[in-house]
Amino acid sequence: MIDQTASYVSGLFSLEGRTAVVTGGSSGIGRAIAVALARAGAAVVVVARRERELADTVKELESHGCRAASVSADLSSRDGVAAAAASAVEPFGEPDVVVNAAGINLRPPMDELGQDVWDATMAVNLDAPFLLGQRFGPGMAERGYGRLIHIASQQAFRAFVTSGAYGVSKAGLVALARSQAEAWSARGVTANTLVPGFVLTPLNARLQDDPERVKALAARTMTGRNGVAEDFAGAAVFLASPSAAYVTGQALFVDGGFSVH
Repeated sequence: MIDQTASYVSGLFSLEGRTAVVTGGSSGIGRAIAVALARAGAAVVVVARRERELADTVKELESHGCRAASVSADLSSRDGVAAAAASAVEPFGEPDVVVNAAGINLRPPMDELGQDVWDATMAVNLDAPFLLGQRFGPGMAERGYGRLIHIASQQAFRAFVTSGAYGVSKAGLVALARSQAEAWSARGVTANTLVPGFVLTPLNARLQDDPERVKALAARTMTGRNGVAEDFAGAAVFLASPSAAYVTGQALFVDGGFSVH
């Protein structure tokens, strides 16, 4: 019975034979997702800026017996994204799964929001996922299997804690997933977003400096705690797996009830 159960679960969620590219995969939610996809069977290419964190991530994945590689890249320019995409296919070939977890979180007050912050935010948080989708989506559709997974934000749906350009970029990401779903789902490519609540990661370091704010955000959830990166492992494996073939264009909230409290 145990073998039958394991076989059934594996059939639902196994990523054996698949290849995944995870941007922002060297820390926070991106790293947790990279680990989860790799342990589910995928060969994973982690894309991020910092060489040391990339090396640590690959070492962790390999310690689990997974196939992993890394690409150091700057996703803040179109040339940088193109270079990252070219390098990402070298270790294991064209990806079946692309996770866009890379992001920047610059949130000056709106009356101090300059064009430089706006442009930098849109480049990494929205332009890079679009460009990577344009690079990899058509090939996925041609092969008949693909999964595009974007990490959005509560700020895509509601404004608080100085949403600014960050919230706008994440709202665009949710809309991008819908457009990608419309374009490619009939050919086997799904596109969805994961929507975190407040998650204790380096990206939110600024807010974590205020213990009372952190406590208040936890109280706003139904679970009574803020999120951790590992909360996204199962959801990411599900969306990347064969079981999610009929789930597309959706925003899946992984937020402890934050959004409905």
